[in-house]
Amino acid sequence: MRWLRERTSHITDQLDAAHAQPGHYWLTDEAEHERALSYLAAGTAYQLTLHDENTRYMLIAYPPGGTT
Repeated sequence: MRWLRERTSHITDQLDAAHAQPGHYWLTDEAEHERALSYLAAGTAYQLTLHDENTRYMLIAYPPGGTT
């Protein structure tokens, strides 16, 4: 989760305000963080996608020892 938060913060800092809004919302969404942790604890990867007009950022966290 720390990695996801750091990368999301770095990416949203580089996007314009309109495109950064979903990332800023995700950074404060505790319920979504719990969902991500549940996925990882169950052995499932968690994906967060951010984008602007030209680029899509796909952040994928895998559970320890997992690659799915």
